[in-house]
Amino acid sequence: MEQNIPVLTKPEAVIFDMDGTLFETDTLLRGVHENIFRTLREEGLYGETPPVERLLGCLGMLLDDIWLKVMPDASEAARDRANELLLQYEIEGLEAGEGRLYSGAEEALRQLKEQGVKLFVASNGLELYVKEVARLKGIAPLFEGLYSAGEYRTSSKVDLVALLLQEHGIGHAWMVGDRSSDVEAGRNNGLDVIGCAYADYGHSQELEGADALIRSLTELLPLLAAAQQA
Repeated sequence: MEQNIPVLTKPEAVIFDMDGTLFETDTLLRGVHENIFRTLREEGLYGETPPVERLLGCLGMLLDDIWLKVMPDASEAARDRANELLLQYEIEGLEAGEGRLYSGAEEALRQLKEQGVKLFVASNGLELYVKEVARLKGIAPLFEGLYSAGEYRTSSKVDLVALLLQEHGIGHAWMVGDRSSDVEAGRNNGLDVIGCAYADYGHSQELEGADALIRSLTELLPLLAAAQQA
């Protein structure tokens, strides 16, 4: 992060995206991707395996949109089956100990919580996946709530974050994420937006409009120290 620390409004809560923000998703998803398309071939639903980078580049999207990008020529039955297999192989991988949090993620979460900040996740992922990442990586107790599009059936992250804020009566929060959907969710809900510039899944222009950029989650701490009361 640059030496000049942006002065943000002190938050009641910090809302985190999961994939590409807290969880280094490719450490799990590369193997999952191979398993999905091997099974689809075995079941006669789809042919060759698309590049895994295509799937990684879609992280942050809703699932229906992901499969339209990853295999646009697939049948609806193949995309539905891919949804089922994604969750199955993700959970199997997590239970086997695959995947890891970004360096400094747990430390940053613990220090934020110790300073009285409420912590949340807002993800476009599936409910069980989001909750199992948090549980199996040991960070679930640090959060007030784990919100997912899969659980709340929201059509955008804007709506998911709005629901979170309403249910918990939060006046001001920070939105922390690596994709344009996170910037949009923060902006449209009147939040300060911190863009995670360390993930490789998106493109730099996705974070245009963020109030601050960080290279590690531990950089949230000096931002909090410099923040001003509303």
